[in-house]
Amino acid sequence: MTSEHRGDYEELVDEISELLGAPATLENRDFELIAFGAYDSEGDLDPSALDPVRTRSILTRRSTAAVRAWFEGFGITRATGPVRIPPTPEAGVYRGRICLPVRHRGVVHGYVWLLDDDPGPSERQLSAAMQVTARIGALLADEAQHGADLSRELRAVLTADRDWQRDMAIAELRTALGPRADGLHTVLCVAPWPTADPDDAPSVRTMPGATALCTLPWGASSQCVAVLIRLRSADVLTPATTAAARLLERAGGGSVPGGPAARATTGTTPHGATGGTSRGATGTGSGGATVSASGGTTGSTAGGAGTASGGATADPSGEATGSASRGAPGNASGGTTSSTSGGTTSSTSRPATGNTSGGTTGSASRGATGNASGGAAARASGRPATGTPSSGAGGSPPQGPAGGPRGASADARAGQPGASSHGPAGTAPSGPAGSASRGAGSPAAGLATPRSGLAELGTAWWEASAAARAASAEPRLGPVAQWASIGPFRLLTALPPEVACDPVVHALLFPVHQELARTAEVYLDCAGQAARAAAELGIHRQTLYYRLSRIEKLTGLDLDDGEDRLLLHMALKGARLAQI
Repeated sequence: MTSEHRGDYEELVDEISELLGAPATLENRDFELIAFGAYDSEGDLDPSALDPVRTRSILTRRSTAAVRAWFEGFGITRATGPVRIPPTPEAGVYRGRICLPVRHRGVVHGYVWLLDDDPGPSERQLSAAMQVTARIGALLADEAQHGADLSRELRAVLTADRDWQRDMAIAELRTALGPRADGLHTVLCVAPWPTADPDDAPSVRTMPGATALCTLPWGASSQCVAVLIRLRSADVLTPATTAAARLLERAGGGSVPGGPAARATTGTTPHGATGGTSRGATGTGSGGATVSASGGTTGSTAGGAGTASGGATADPSGEATGSASRGAPGNASGGTTSSTSGGTTSSTSRPATGNTSGGTTGSASRGATGNASGGAAARASGRPATGTPSSGAGGSPPQGPAGGPRGASADARAGQPGASSHGPAGTAPSGPAGSASRGAGSPAAGLATPRSGLAELGTAWWEASAAARAASAEPRLGPVAQWASIGPFRLLTALPPEVACDPVVHALLFPVHQELARTAEVYLDCAGQAARAAAELGIHRQTLYYRLSRIEKLTGLDLDDGEDRLLLHMALKGARLAQI
């Protein structure tokens, strides 16, 4: 909402409240709160009389899509005059509503809501109030046009192919923003976004500090949202992170860790649908339903009369699985953790392996094959040099039933005949294990470095979109990643996907070797420190050495060589990006 209109809305809502003798609230057509009148009556402030739905609408400043659909069922989108909605106690609507549609040139732009008491306002009072709503409609229409202009100018800046085109677009955007253009800004990218329809784009009003917003292509067939956000300080990114949480919640249809929905009770509607809908709003709006403490829903409507009949209760566990997993690769037992797009986490337990017995712990090798060459390098790396094992020698690992190293039989089987180093026939390579912890297509957000003015807006957008890609590829960075915190992805995101994913890791990306890919990445993330890597993976150090030897055979790299380590590390990270 533009600052020049904010006071106007409040004054007009107060004027309606005085005309009708009841406090009013103004919402836009998406049921997002714009302004509300003051409560002058002590009775209105009595907790036993105050409508909980109205309270939550004011506190959360928005309503769910299901709440919107329920009230639109009373014909408010088509009405040209006041619409009375009866109370529905079973749905938490303790007091009736009067809805005054806000129109301009035949288009509905919002609604004024009042609590309906007996006897309520007269027809003459309501007629006078409708004249005020016409003035509100003109302001909302003007604001909508201004927002559309800003969206167009922002899109022109971010999609410009040449410097001179971008300079011209920035000049247009600077003119449209006026004095606000010279302030401190950051750019937010949320991708993927579920729709390209401008009418489905979120309202800038619901995000504090948001200046302009537009949708843009993302990849071959998806969309993303770009938001220009004002900041008061480069060190305080709260407006940007709040906007990111709301957009991610709406894009994913569920709560985001640390976001508004994660801190509030799930909203429910008279239809019995949970508040975690495609709008992702928490709580309920001026015409919504009560909030169920258990996360379930109660109450349903019977036709357009608005009276409640029945109380179908939704499964509260639905919200428990709404957030995406952000866990580090692996689990305490060394298992492979994966997450679906709905946030449900599954874990395949892999008991810690490589445990030696019979006094052989001091002589574990990095695999049971090959003579040790370059022993000094092996010792420098902190891993025992490998020797030629002999039967019964102290340097050989204990043998299990299958004749392989006991405690590492699963890893040994990967090297036995019949286990192809290039994966099963017809099996396509995938990303490193854990690379899709939030699920394929799950939204992520990226934030650019704050800047003053608009001159570097194109660079800021590149940073924000790169950070969003990194957050999608690396779970520990997301769901909201800052450009300054994405590490090597700052370089990798600048490369074409086919270049970032080096062929050296191709063999590791087949599902049959996903545990080896994960082992390699964790080992390199731990700077080659075997103890840390083994603890992170939940395996014995001897098992780690065996896996590393398998990795060297599959890739042809020497993990005692710094450049080979760097290549493998970056290639594994690049493979994550290639999956986005």
